[in-house]
Amino acid sequence: MKTENTMVHDAAVQQVRAVIESLDREGSAPINVGDAQADFRTVTITTGEGEALRKWVLNENATHTIEIGLAFGFSALYICEGLLLNGNPDPRHVTLDPWQSSGYADRGLEILEEAGVKPLVEFHSEKSQLALPQFLKEGRQFDFAFVDGNHRFDAVFLDLYYLGHLVRKGGIIILDDYNLPGIERAAAFFVNNLEWKIEETSPPEDQHHWVVLRTSEDEDTRDFQYFVEF
Repeated sequence: MKTENTMVHDAAVQQVRAVIESLDREGSAPINVGDAQADFRTVTITTGEGEALRKWVLNENATHTIEIGLAFGFSALYICEGLLLNGNPDPRHVTLDPWQSSGYADRGLEILEEAGVKPLVEFHSEKSQLALPQFLKEGRQFDFAFVDGNHRFDAVFLDLYYLGHLVRKGGIIILDDYNLPGIERAAAFFVNNLEWKIEETSPPEDQHHWVVLRTSEDEDTRDFQYFVEF
């Protein structure tokens, strides 16, 4: 017989799943902010990538996760679904998006509210290059990260550098839009110089290319002049 806590947990999982399926079928209305328009299908990840996010949150038995780039919140829903399914106490998903209000009219936060996962989410409107060093200074640690923010090489490199210190040793970082040269190049540095491993890449038919990286489990003992071309 199910306990009250189990029924509450099951209801929470069903609620977030219902919102995911609704968005997958119907999307969300475009958002007009000034002269710009944000379109759900163009901006958000694919269902296949969402399922990969949930799978890796489950595989890693993650409790504390972090995401750069909230947008419509579709990826955050899959991550939060994984956190709920893990059933660990006090799960927390940290998400960063400096454009959530100005570019998305807070629609991502509204969707998280509709899905009932807002209590799991800690939202920051700062840019990642400002927030991540502060998290490091505070001694925070995460089990899993998803990066889908600024796609320029320098921004992605900084995100990976700081996440390499914030995500536990041997933890998982998933990069969206891996087909873009700047993103692939940034990841190559960490694979070639820090012995990160590529665990999985998106299937060719997936519209959004992505890659799953596992950080090194070893201490960084490189000489101060160490460098491998990437």
